[in-house]
Amino acid sequence: MTKKVITLGEVMMRLSTPGNDRFLQTDQFQIVYGGAEANVSVSLAQWGVDAYHVTAFPNHDLGKAATNYLRQVGVGIDYIYTAEGRMGLYFLENGAMQRASKIIYDRFDSAFADFDGEEIDWDQVFDGADWFHWTGITPALSQKAADLTLKALEAASKKGIMVSGDINYRRNLWQYGKGPLEVMPELIKHTQVIVAGLADFENCMGIKADDYVEACTQAKSEFPQIKYITTTERNSISASVNELYAVLWDGKDLLTSQTYEMTHIVDRVGGGDAYMAGLIYGLLHLSDQEALEFGVAASVLKHSIPGDANLVSLDEVKALVKGENVGKLLR
Repeated sequence: MTKKVITLGEVMMRLSTPGNDRFLQTDQFQIVYGGAEANVSVSLAQWGVDAYHVTAFPNHDLGKAATNYLRQVGVGIDYIYTAEGRMGLYFLENGAMQRASKIIYDRFDSAFADFDGEEIDWDQVFDGADWFHWTGITPALSQKAADLTLKALEAASKKGIMVSGDINYRRNLWQYGKGPLEVMPELIKHTQVIVAGLADFENCMGIKADDYVEACTQAKSEFPQIKYITTTERNSISASVNELYAVLWDGKDLLTSQTYEMTHIVDRVGGGDAYMAGLIYGLLHLSDQEALEFGVAASVLKHSIPGDANLVSLDEVKALVKGENVGKLLR
């Protein structure tokens, strides 16, 4: 049976400098649309999952263009709303060699950040759903966005739906008078699969630990509904060469994936979202170790694709897990 997954979050217009141009030298930008949670839905849609994204856009042509993008990549747009406000933006300068990439956000007072979601029928949204995914980016945007996230989580919990949350602490986003420790614990109480590194544990859960398993054990003690905790580990040799692997704590053991060396990276934005989508797909269809390997392979492939979204097929991810068709010319 086809699985149904719901994601919630802002979709922004991304403006990237061509190639490796710097902000200071470019006279043009390339436009795509993306957002952490929507990127997860895009990946899942490529793999045959019924993926629906819940968001709000301004009621003008840019909002319509973003909606059209989601439709074109197979994401359900039944729960996209219009609201007053502007389109959230972010600007990307792609690094190369030892020069790091750079992102500038321009997303305050966007249509989504000011959206209260009163018109959303959450029972309808979650009808027949198998999974709900959120990130810590959304509750960091505004009080309304935090309240919207909590409403969605309460509705998903009421229906017994599996929930994943990428804690994703972004210090610069928390500007509306509340800190993450005032907001995030209540959201985490409704979440069974947590994506968090040691800094996320400390900033969003108040857990200080030097060892990852120790942090996971403390989190499980405070939030007993948690079933899995995961994170990716990246060794950035340069902007163009990274090593990547991931770990998954299942409440008892820490599973570790194979490590990939990624050379000549095309675009690393969305790599974490690609991993999360792969892990969700894996936990819905595969064993825990297989889910972990599927997620990392999906993330690795994302680094070869321009834009936010991981437009790869199920067969391509499975082949990379097996080490097949790597760099070959397929015809």
